[in-house]
Amino acid sequence: MLFLWSTIILFISFAMIMISFIISKKTFMDREKASPFECGFDPKSSSRMPFSIQFFLIAVIFLIFDVEIALLIPIILIMQSTNMVTYFAVTLFFLIILLAGLYHEWNQGALNWAV
Repeated sequence: MLFLWSTIILFISFAMIMISFIISKKTFMDREKASPFECGFDPKSSSRMPFSIQFFLIAVIFLIFDVEIALLIPIILIMQSTNMVTYFAVTLFFLIILLAGLYHEWNQGALNWAV
């Protein structure tokens, strides 16, 4: 019975994907679609300007540590309503993972600004 339901679900999913490919709007790339939109005028410069990879790495590292802080706040709030041994084990494990990631980024040179 499980095999029958799995087959039916797989067939319906495949049929829906094929129908969406058949009725989807086809687009062709041309010069106008590939250029950036600037109120109908021709672009003054290239839309693909190079930027420093250091800025990108710092932004990604900030985003990662921002999410980690958002995960640490509930750990602090549940301290009174949980078993202390479990609380300290989970918190220590989480902080060790964070410190290992920080050490890895530091060791790889991602935190060095002047390269």
